Amino acid sequence: MSTERESVTRLLQEWGGGNKEALDQLMPVVYDQLHRLAAKCLRSERADHTLRATALVHEAYLRLVNADVEYQDRVHFFAVAARTLRRILVDHAKANHRDKRGGGAEKVEFDEALMIGPNTGSGIIELDLALQRLAERDLRKSEIIELLCFGGLTYDETAAALKISPATVHRELKMAKAFLHRELIEGSS
Repeated sequence: MSTERESVTRLLQEWGGGNKEALDQLMPVVYDQLHRLAAKCLRSERADHTLRATALVHEAYLRLVNADVEYQDRVHFFAVAARTLRRILVDHAKANHRDKRGGGAEKVEFDEALMIGPNTGSGIIELDLALQRLAERDLRKSEIIELLCFGGLTYDETAAALKISPATVHRELKMAKAFLHRELIEGSS
């Protein structure tokens, strides 16, 4: 596993240095992980969701490749991927909500599925708004949720990405979940 991590970091650095062949080598290495993240994000969506994991991965990959970001390492790449996946899902949910439901808001019940991934089209919108409110109060807590839940990073990887200890990740995750729980419950009443 560490060889794969080192390989991703090396390829990202080579690509950042101008080696276009490194990008071609990078895709097969990160594709499976991106696909797992996309499937995880979509797992809690409604059964008739129109966006599929493969389409989500392809859209995310295009955005990641075309982003004006110099990826430092594997953790940084997947942190940006987490934000990208979240943004695509939110944009898709907003468009679907606007087009098919006339823009009417639906009540969202909080449950643990929201901590792992969106529950419904409007659920991801409500979760995104709650995460934005959390970011206004405490950006790091919002980033922890994003990296763990959308990015699929481990506690150690999240800690490394944010330059904090895994114990701090655990402690702040508890507070972030409590904040989101309160926001989503109050938002649905």
